[in-house]
Amino acid sequence: MELQEKVAVPIFAEVDREVFLKEVYPGRTPAVLRGVALGPCVERWTVEYLGMKGGEREVKIHVSTVPQMDFLHKNFVYRTLPFNEYIRRASETKHSDFFLCEDESYYLRSLGEDVRKEPADLSKQFPDLAEDFHIPQFFEPDQFFSSVFRISSCGLQLWTHYDVMDNLLAQVTGRKRVVLFSPQDALHLYLNGDKSEVLDIDAPDLERFPEFVKARRYDCVLEPGDLLFIPALWFHNTRALNFGVGVNVFWRHLPADSYDKKDPYGNKDPVAATRALQTLEKALHALDELPAEYRDFYGRRMVQRVQTRTYCDSPDSQMPRSLSNKPG
Repeated sequence: MELQEKVAVPIFAEVDREVFLKEVYPGRTPAVLRGVALGPCVERWTVEYLGMKGGEREVKIHVSTVPQMDFLHKNFVYRTLPFNEYIRRASETKHSDFFLCEDESYYLRSLGEDVRKEPADLSKQFPDLAEDFHIPQFFEPDQFFSSVFRISSCGLQLWTHYDVMDNLLAQVTGRKRVVLFSPQDALHLYLNGDKSEVLDIDAPDLERFPEFVKARRYDCVLEPGDLLFIPALWFHNTRALNFGVGVNVFWRHLPADSYDKKDPYGNKDPVAATRALQTLEKALHALDELPAEYRDFYGRRMVQRVQTRTYCDSPDSQMPRSLSNKPG
């Protein structure tokens, strides 16, 4: 899509804690981190090894007849498989055993022991595999929230969404394309909750979504062993270029009481933001009592008030400089 501005996510080589905290993190923009020691997982996590170590633990998975999964319109079903059987199927392109069709696509997002209360933690759900994966020490231990397996079929594309916590996406095996959009472009993304209505970001329906071209697009391709720093509130869309295994590590960068304590996924809006949005709804209902021209007038005053009180200067033009000066 030639009309949309595209920016390569910068790549930083040989990143340690000091480089991350001084050169990458303060920019609050995405960065590919290359050369970080993730442990023996990069060499060990073959299909055979994953199946052996993961065993027959049952996992809940997404299954779709198409590789472009749509959470808003639910073009997938949930099914349960033993982990080793899931790995076998997800690594295939054609399936002799299947739920919907022989070329169905699979996606696993690992869950906690009690899915309604506990965040995912690789060390608890998959302790033998967790020994192979070394979480980068880029944040304090008490900030840790979750470590999440992301395992998908080749070609699987996930919907554009944001998270409220900072996170590192470790691409352990396989290659993955990631497209990101700044929080300040939220108004161009046609949001429905925390997700974008624009499913096909490469060939969007510009009659339905004409503003989408105004959103600046940040692109990168993750190679095995790469990390991607995704700051909180940055929208991201992923597509697996091969069968691959990733691990998302989330941490609380705001004070702990800023987050909803009943949120095991870590994707509910901060408590204060939720209160503000609820108050906004009450204010809008109050305006419904007025004639149209009054609603329009006071609505514009409210928008101006919100902009004056909350909008920041754009940081997008200040992407951190890559230490390797390679394109994303």
